Amino acid sequence: MSYLSSIHFDCPKTAPFPFDVPAVKFGKHLNVKSPIVIFVGDNGTGKSTLIETLAYRMQLPHIDGSTYAKSCFDAARTLLPYLEIEYKIMKTVGFFFRAEDFGDYINSVDRRDASLHKSLEDLEGSVPSHIIKEMKDNANSQLYHMRKNYGQELQSYSHGEAFLQIMQEKIKSKGIFILDEPEAALSPLKQLSLIYFIREHLTSNLSQFIIATHSPILMSIPNAKIFEITHETLKETPLEDTEHFSITKSFLNHPELYLNSL
Repeated sequence: MSYLSSIHFDCPKTAPFPFDVPAVKFGKHLNVKSPIVIFVGDNGTGKSTLIETLAYRMQLPHIDGSTYAKSCFDAARTLLPYLEIEYKIMKTVGFFFRAEDFGDYINSVDRRDASLHKSLEDLEGSVPSHIIKEMKDNANSQLYHMRKNYGQELQSYSHGEAFLQIMQEKIKSKGIFILDEPEAALSPLKQLSLIYFIREHLTSNLSQFIIATHSPILMSIPNAKIFEITHETLKETPLEDTEHFSITKSFLNHPELYLNSL
């Protein structure tokens, strides 16, 4: 069983943006009945626009605690009246992850912590360190919630390690999890770790993962339903037939042919 089973954009026009992106123009009656659904396509084909509109429609919480009021969701707001979905959720559970939000979140907490540290540095030596830490936590709600939710400061991890830590802490029960280009935070090895985690989670939870990616590694998750978006069509496509997979495989087999022609 999957949470989301069908996606359909019923738009009366094909221009201007965001109506002209291929994911919207060709996103008709998509059967997404699968625990793992992957959208792939070149830059500009509308992968992010599609899944942002899905997340907005279901009001999935953002992984960084932000809201859909940000201007970057203007396209999703415009498309919302034209998006038709079928899903089996009494109460929406899960979250929405975007690579840029994750990086901004970690960096903003780090900047705020550095600023607080500088403002309280005159107290060091005269006030116990645990009191200073409590003062910082009280002044920095982001840092407090980071420690509360994830056990320690995520800045102590690399971005890839922090991302996987969030996955392990936030995905402990069934839900729908929409991920936009998670590979931006992950090395190839960490991408394999994410695949392992998703597969393990699905062995005991009726969850659904919807992923937009450029990564042939993530596209290779067994039994994933892959939709390739081009400027001419949007259709379910076997892994080996996607452009991402074929170009990557060809390049790795013969890198000199590509590099010598540049």
